[in-house]
Amino acid sequence: MATSLFSRRYVTLLSHWLGWGLLSYLLFFSPSFSNDIKMPTEFWLRQIVFQAMMIGTFYLNANVLVPRLLLEQKTGRYGLALLGIIATAMLVLWGLEILLDLPVLFHKTFHPDGKGQPKYYGWVQPSLFTIVLVLGISTSLSLVQKWQADTTSRLALEQAKTSSELSFLKAQINPHFFFNTLNNIYALTSFDVELAQEAIHRLSRMMRYVLYETQSGTTLLSKEIAFVSDYIQLMQLRLTDKVQLTVQTPTPLHDQPIAPMILLPFVENAFKHGVSALEPSQISISIEQQPNQLVLNVRNTLFVNQKPSLEAGNGIGLTNTRRRLDLLYPNQYQLAINPHNPAGDYEVQLILNLS
Repeated sequence: MATSLFSRRYVTLLSHWLGWGLLSYLLFFSPSFSNDIKMPTEFWLRQIVFQAMMIGTFYLNANVLVPRLLLEQKTGRYGLALLGIIATAMLVLWGLEILLDLPVLFHKTFHPDGKGQPKYYGWVQPSLFTIVLVLGISTSLSLVQKWQADTTSRLALEQAKTSSELSFLKAQINPHFFFNTLNNIYALTSFDVELAQEAIHRLSRMMRYVLYETQSGTTLLSKEIAFVSDYIQLMQLRLTDKVQLTVQTPTPLHDQPIAPMILLPFVENAFKHGVSALEPSQISISIEQQPNQLVLNVRNTLFVNQKPSLEAGNGIGLTNTRRRLDLLYPNQYQLAINPHNPAGDYEVQLILNLS
């Protein structure tokens, strides 16, 4: 960021020097002046004063009038200020023309024979045009710089807001997941210590994933699927014979970057709402990989007294996952939720573009 700001300042400074160099060339070395004619010394004095006024006018307008009047919506006062600057500059030039007697000196320089009459107002049109041009360039550059600064500031704020929101959403998802998992392990310890130890081992591996793989914002698809598989196996330890579980993962797998923990809430939701201790139930989880696309299908039995929804108050993980998808994959995902498919199951399909 510091290097970018330094480069921008350097380019701005260089452009100013080039602009004043061009004006100096036009005022002092323009090819319209013939080398055979020696201009009077008073003319060069007038050009020096004129250039100094143009430089002062440029920065007075850019640094004072535009930010304090034009950008503050005081357009009437700004217009009057510009008219005042133009009138003052023209009066100074007119005073120099009279004080230095430039019309007469010019006439003698270009008409040494004394024929004709001096032109007293030939300087008005080019001088007025130059003043207006300098003011126009000054105003335009000031507005462009203000627009660029506002855009940079807005983008920085949006990026900071997005990063902050993503961190907040991830912080909500992770405790929610560990809360459910610890409850499962607690249940295991009452009847099978060995299974509880295995569950703790899997949970520790999953915790390492959450702590280290989610910091950069992306992880490998293989690691994300392994994380989901660990979760499924952890849940499977406490399923009864009444639950039919089928899992399908892509083979072979082509690794691609993906947002971490983006798949887990859909799987977690199926286990939370698709399992009954009294009635038969089924959970089907399918992860398919297509060219630059990942397709997740999760289907579970829908019980009358359990109506999972992305908007439900107890589905905090899924609600935040939808928000994460909006932030991380805008216009790059499709999320279809069918709470009443022909088989009477609750079904979620996520199509994620990973290109």
